Amino acid sequence: MNIQANRVAKYLNKEPRDFTKKDIIRFIEGNGIRIVNFRYVGGDGKLKTLNFSISDTKYLNRVLSAGERVDGSSLFKNIDASSSDLYVIPKYKTAFVNPFSEIPALELLCSFYTPHGEPFESSPENILGKAESVFRKITGYEFHALGELEYYVIAPRNPLYPMNAQKGYHEAYPFAKWEALRCEAMDAISRAGGKLKYGHSEVGFIRTQNDEMSQQEIEFLPVNVVDAADQLTIAKWMLSAIGYKYGVTLSYAPKISVGHAGSGLHFHTCLVKNGKNAMIEKGDLSRGAKKSISGYMALAKSLTAFGNTVPTSYLRLVPHQEAPTKICWGFRDRSALVRVPLSWINAGNMVGDINPGVNNINFKTDHGQTVEFRSADGSANIHLFLAGLCAAARHGFEMKNGIETAQKFFADKNALLSLKKENRKFGNLPSSCHESSDSLKEDRDIYEKHGVFSGSVIDSTIKKLKNYDDKNLSETLYGKEDEIKKLVDEYLYC
Repeated sequence: MNIQANRVAKYLNKEPRDFTKKDIIRFIEGNGIRIVNFRYVGGDGKLKTLNFSISDTKYLNRVLSAGERVDGSSLFKNIDASSSDLYVIPKYKTAFVNPFSEIPALELLCSFYTPHGEPFESSPENILGKAESVFRKITGYEFHALGELEYYVIAPRNPLYPMNAQKGYHEAYPFAKWEALRCEAMDAISRAGGKLKYGHSEVGFIRTQNDEMSQQEIEFLPVNVVDAADQLTIAKWMLSAIGYKYGVTLSYAPKISVGHAGSGLHFHTCLVKNGKNAMIEKGDLSRGAKKSISGYMALAKSLTAFGNTVPTSYLRLVPHQEAPTKICWGFRDRSALVRVPLSWINAGNMVGDINPGVNNINFKTDHGQTVEFRSADGSANIHLFLAGLCAAARHGFEMKNGIETAQKFFADKNALLSLKKENRKFGNLPSSCHESSDSLKEDRDIYEKHGVFSGSVIDSTIKKLKNYDDKNLSETLYGKEDEIKKLVDEYLYC
């Protein structure tokens, strides 16, 4: 039996990567689809929408063949309004049925093209596509990623089955509220083609006089980095839509209450060659894995420009909250910026051990080794951040001393313990958007190398971060609860 959550793929009996225009038309006609929605990510990293009411096959064929014009100056700040038209062109492999629309509707993600029929260099999805292509060409590896999407559900206070603050990790219903919302979202994301690993309640649980805030997480499976970005973008949209349906606020904000767990957007990355994970050699991290880590260390500060994009991002990156502050890496410890998590390399026959009589389970698994980059949060421009990670990993391969550089940033168990004592051996991540913008300015040549990031995108990112004028914000707000709350509310829907 072929288990396929995506309704389009199941109907066509095809993998999404093989969808054709004829397939999309056949599905629309065979399933009573009356609306087609184009969705695409603008310069601000947010999902945009264009709706089509399908009146006949001729019009549908035109829409799927030629896309449509949009006002680029309203989607990207660096386009002159006097010459602003762009095309949005659908990607057939992204087709999925809208789970919310009362009118049967099909969704398609799109790419931007210029009036000359060329990919628009400043669009986030195009930058990520270039980053992945350049990485593959230079290293010979594919770059795969998965996201850990953390969020809070904010609802009226419920007196029943309360939970203690900071004790929500993997708690069960009814103590952990909103499991039903999380599972509904996971089902919708899967049906849209998202490859999910699992979902669970997270550490954070906050009660105020009127509200309670319950932290959740949905984690994905590793896929090509371009698909990973698209899946996360759709997932955030779906979660917000389901939260709206339930009448609750759903927030990806990096910090919603000082002293309580913030929400990160951790990314696991891995190298793939010939369809196999290439992170392990002879029981140790491979040379390629270590080169990638060296690139992450080298660009750690400037990566915050894409992954930590609002002032409250830097209220999360503080000691003692399982959020990184030091630029280092280590095995399994969550204090490090880059964590090498437990894999299945030495797993043995645990299933046989716990299930008496099961001697041969006839199951071979990939060791599943990844490295986890832990500084980003829900304010991240997902496509640009993953493009940045891809560029950083590539930079690690291009460095003459990549392996040695990785070793300099390695924190063993004793060094990781001393991080809590502000060990000066390792550098610090930025403490504000202002500082982050300075780091991006210093590293911009690496991001722009090989034509991956356009100069205009780097310029606009620096300008946006500078405009927050948040230098020394943490010191300025220290102890001022009302002002902190005002700032948190401003970026609640980051």
